[in-house]
Amino acid sequence: MKHAAAEILREYGPFPGAERVNGVTFDGKHVWFASDDRLNAFDPESGKPVCTIDVAGHAGTAFDGKHLFQIAEDRIHKIDPETGQVLSSIPAPGGGGSGLAWAEGTLWMGDPRGRKIHQIDPQTGAILRTIESNRIVTGVTWIDGELWHGTWEGDESDLRRIDPETGKVLERLDMPPGTGVSGLESDGGDQFFCGGGSSGKVRAVRRPKRVAVAGRG
Repeated sequence: MKHAAAEILREYGPFPGAERVNGVTFDGKHVWFASDDRLNAFDPESGKPVCTIDVAGHAGTAFDGKHLFQIAEDRIHKIDPETGQVLSSIPAPGGGGSGLAWAEGTLWMGDPRGRKIHQIDPQTGAILRTIESNRIVTGVTWIDGELWHGTWEGDESDLRRIDPETGKVLERLDMPPGTGVSGLESDGGDQFFCGGGSSGKVRAVRRPKRVAVAGRG
């Protein structure tokens, strides 16, 4: 297993009226984060708030290329980011989760109580597959076929790349002591956006470089 300290590139926030950061996602232009009773978007270049949507946001947030998905207690809402309207809702497995991600046409939800990640049918909420973890799972994200998740227990928090088939930890980035990870999302490139819980901050963390495969390009 590769093991290193997380490199924090930038901190955003705290933001007015948003005391917590629960879920985090990225729509290709703006970072969205859930803060209890609303969703907030900001520009990652300037760090300035862009807009808010009044909707319950108790945990993970995801984006499928068109819609936002948001855990609200024991439900997962599908939301139109243009209007803020809740278009549909499915039950969250186990009565609620932590992190949320979109990949392969399905939702992936962290189950902090069960220390698991569930792959979920976005139409029905049915569990398609479950990956076991040995830590409390917070944020979840997929990038280039890699499954990463955050953990947060007590004063310790890290980012982990795991084998999607076995749950084996392949790589670990340790956050500084006292710096938790609530939500997690990749920017599609070389950094992650990590929610900071009650700090009200979102942190950009460098994603480790991959060794290029010879003979390509």
